Amino acid sequence: MVDEVEKITPAKPVKDIAEKTVRAAKLAAAPKPEMPEAFTMAPVEMPEVFRDVAEKSVKQAKEQYEKMRAAAEEATDLMEDQFETARNGFVELNAKAIEAAKANADATFRFAKDVLAVKTVAEIIELQTSFARQQFDMLSAQAKEMQELMAKYSAETQQPMKEAFTKMFKAA
Repeated sequence: MVDEVEKITPAKPVKDIAEKTVRAAKLAAAPKPEMPEAFTMAPVEMPEVFRDVAEKSVKQAKEQYEKMRAAAEEATDLMEDQFETARNGFVELNAKAIEAAKANADATFRFAKDVLAVKTVAEIIELQTSFARQQFDMLSAQAKEMQELMAKYSAETQQPMKEAFTKMFKAA
């Protein structure tokens, strides 16, 4: 197995490695030749105008960054408010829908109970007519209430965006 490793990586004499290391150390320690004067560059003094322009540019960039950061924070707050308003609206709408479904189911069970207690066909027809009218009135009221809630939360969700656009156009 040792023979196989030697075939793959031939051993270098330690003497060669030592000589290369000594040469590298001598080169590093040798004094560096000085650059001819033609290749040296005198330190350049920046004109005051360039310095002023650079400082103004940096100042403007910082101001613009602060404006953008503030605008991004406002937009984030605006979106959070809109999402919270929309979430509250959906929660209330779902609660109203569940309440309406419960009221409709209760009315249907009362109707079924009343139908079982009826003795004549005329009473069943009268009970059916009354139930249909009550259900129509109840469903109409529920639909109106849901529509009002949806309009209310839609307006509340859009209001911050309208205010932001108004503010933006006034600033522009």
